[in-house]
Amino acid sequence: MGMMMAVSFQRNGRLYYLDPGQYQPTVGTKVLVPTEAGPEVAECIWAPQWVDDEITDLPVCAGLAGDDDLSRDEVNRRRRAEARVTARRLVREYDLPMKIIGVDYLDQQNVFTIYFSAPQRVDFRALVKDTAGRLRARVELRQIGPRDEARLQGGIGPCGRDLCCATFLKDFEPVSVRMAKDQDLPVNPLRIAGACGRLMCCLKYEHPLYQDFHATAPRHGEEVETPDGLGTVVGHNVPADQVIVKLAEDGRRTTCPKASVCGSRKAYEAMHGDAQGPALDR
Repeated sequence: MGMMMAVSFQRNGRLYYLDPGQYQPTVGTKVLVPTEAGPEVAECIWAPQWVDDEITDLPVCAGLAGDDDLSRDEVNRRRRAEARVTARRLVREYDLPMKIIGVDYLDQQNVFTIYFSAPQRVDFRALVKDTAGRLRARVELRQIGPRDEARLQGGIGPCGRDLCCATFLKDFEPVSVRMAKDQDLPVNPLRIAGACGRLMCCLKYEHPLYQDFHATAPRHGEEVETPDGLGTVVGHNVPADQVIVKLAEDGRRTTCPKASVCGSRKAYEAMHGDAQGPALDR
């Protein structure tokens, strides 16, 4: 077991997990999070609590934020807002085909990192020069893809909840249309796409459950025996681990637990091979 807490650098933003160390902050307390650029201020979202899993290599909370830390954080927020407004104004002036997504600021090095999206490569050398002059700091521009754009901007997904990528999802994993087909979802880009326009990351969450179910469940159209009599499989309810069967006697549909449905021996052998082992020597 170990202690763990969660913080966020912005309201309803992505969660980061810390080892609280010797500190016990409550929800809403401002704490210091170690980063490559030094301690940064974040808000405690989950108070320190014991977890069953042994978690290692978590960054350790650097302490509670004092007045000087809060003042520095407020100045940095104003500087980031200033850079965002300046960059967007210059993008309009130069009529560049790009969209400013977010801004990072390292006050110790006086460096702004401006993230943007664009349908193609953009010559932004003049933009960098003018932005650096107006902000009196070094400026770097980085182009990002649709998934990172959604992560930085945040928003609400088709499910009505905050985007996974903007709250807890740390890494983007490959998602394929096959996953939607395996889960009997409509293969319609408008129905299975997230806010980024790409396939929803949550298609991967339950996919192993569907794979395990279909590996052992009777297929559609297979004749099976149920507690209510013989019938034909017409559907599956994977989350409930159930099979929907149309009874041969009266055409009525019944829903049974997968474990209580027995397929024919012929169908079993077609799926798993001949179950009869070699004859024993007598």
